[in-house]
Amino acid sequence: MTNRTGGVTVFYDGSCPLCTAEIGIYRRCEGAETVAFIDVSMSEASAIVSGLDKATALKRFHVRDADGTLVSGAEGFGHLWLALPGWRWLGHIVLLPGVLQATEVVYRGFLVVRPALQWMFRVTTSTRTRS
Repeated sequence: MTNRTGGVTVFYDGSCPLCTAEIGIYRRCEGAETVAFIDVSMSEASAIVSGLDKATALKRFHVRDADGTLVSGAEGFGHLWLALPGWRWLGHIVLLPGVLQATEVVYRGFLVVRPALQWMFRVTTSTRTRS
């Protein structure tokens, strides 16, 4: 699946407040009009696109490149960043051999603590809105 402008397609967990906040940053960037952002949590279907089911998409960040290649995790971020002119430099760095593997280790570590971070983010946000 490519989007209507031929750019990349990002599949993210819109039920995750951290993910939603980060995607909001990317949506405001120059070049974001070439990126399709798909909130997987809102999908009724079990298959999001060929090769990606909803359960898998909710566990990790996924990107489908303009050529149709599906990548995830740190590599997915690298491909998203390549599509955004202000972030392109970081995409090139992250996708370097060795750097990609190290970044993927960090990303997998984030996935382990993500539930606790989501909880803390929700508690902090709800406390601020009540004040």
